Amino acid sequence: MVTLTELQLKEVILMEDGRRLGNIADLEINPNTGKIEAIILFVKDKKGNFFSKSDELIIAWNQIVRIGSDVILVREANGPLLLTQ
Repeated sequence: MVTLTELQLKEVILMEDGRRLGNIADLEINPNTGKIEAIILFVKDKKGNFFSKSDELIIAWNQIVRIGSDVILVREANGPLLLTQ
């Protein structure tokens, strides 16, 4: 079993190009089934300052290829992989 705290320590990496997306900030859980639907990452605007708003990146659980000891590998979707909110 893996806890949310353990998942938050792992870096999320895009398999296709090795881009580092960040770390998990939250999970989206289906209240009816109790299953994880997506992982949510916060990405700060690199041009912004300390008080700039972070964007949320939502990655569907089925896009996760592998959860390793220190990284989570995700694959690009046919549509947009990252949904900002």
